[in-house]
Amino acid sequence: MKASITYAAMDTHKKDHKVALMNPQTGELQQFTVRNTAKDITQMVRKIKKQAPGDIHICYEAGVCGFVLKRRLDALGFRCSVIAPSLVPTKPGERIKTDRRDARKLLSHFMAGQLTEVYAPDEQQEAARELARCRQAAQENLKRIRQQLVKFLTRHGYIYRDGRHWTQRHMQWLNSIEFDIADLRDVFDSYYTEQQHCMQRLRSLDRQIEQLAERPQYKEMVGLLRCFKGIDTLTAITIIAEIFEFGRFASPRTLMSYLGLTPSESSSGEKRRQGAITKTGNKRIRRLLTESAWHYRHRCGLSKSLKQRRQGQPQWVVDIADRAMVRLRKRYWRLLERGKIKNKAVVAVAREMVGFIWAVLQEYEHRKKKQTA
Repeated sequence: MKASITYAAMDTHKKDHKVALMNPQTGELQQFTVRNTAKDITQMVRKIKKQAPGDIHICYEAGVCGFVLKRRLDALGFRCSVIAPSLVPTKPGERIKTDRRDARKLLSHFMAGQLTEVYAPDEQQEAARELARCRQAAQENLKRIRQQLVKFLTRHGYIYRDGRHWTQRHMQWLNSIEFDIADLRDVFDSYYTEQQHCMQRLRSLDRQIEQLAERPQYKEMVGLLRCFKGIDTLTAITIIAEIFEFGRFASPRTLMSYLGLTPSESSSGEKRRQGAITKTGNKRIRRLLTESAWHYRHRCGLSKSLKQRRQGQPQWVVDIADRAMVRLRKRYWRLLERGKIKNKAVVAVAREMVGFIWAVLQEYEHRKKKQTA
């Protein structure tokens, strides 16, 4: 059966793709270029189908083309796989890199089964992920323009000393500043207006995130995750939108490894040495979970907002969240007593927190299937 499969690999770019194709009957390697348009890709598919004796498997690395190319090829009858670029095997001695060579190398690894496929979301899942990432980009833009504004004022002798920045009092202080030179006045107005625009954009995206979390496909899972201490709507919807399908992780350790929260290791013989976390996989969720893990250094009390988030939620998820609260707090302080620095202790708490999140969502899927049956 495998001898009748036609394998192909694409080195994708914005304008065109380099394609490497192996004919299973003759063993001939064909290479050509196709433009990145729907019309040219359709013509390429028809051309390959005419000479293919059976199924056609094609792959390309995740990158600039996203998952639109995969959906397009799947619709045309190909079996398309999106490959994780960081997990493609490389040879240390290779010093020549071209698009045609990359396509040939990807094809050889694809035929040998040495590549790791990326989970491809559908259009709705990808749209939800883009909205969550857009909100993060808006927050980073706001942080950047605020820093520029503060540095500009510091250079000209305006330093705020009456508390934290960006509070109501600080904003009143900013409105009271007047420059004698017109050019400086224009620069300040430009920075301040951009800062106001970024704040307005961030508030608008927050409202869209709230509306996204209320959709039927996300509402129940968001409610379950909000039962955890340190997780509110934004963190919950980002976790769901970035991972999509939790059932593809067979165990909590697999999910921890995917998020890059497991320690790196360099062991040989009788020596075993563990290093920093791997930081592979999804860095956005890793950052959010680390921020949430800081909440577990406080005592195990229920704040007013946490009580409100838990209203109307199943008792079984509240019990799991309470067990997580007690265990993670003990874990944090036990690590500090052993001499670990706070940042390492928090990362360890975030890693264990992943296990509780995995358990909740697995139990949710199990109960949902049971109700459906």
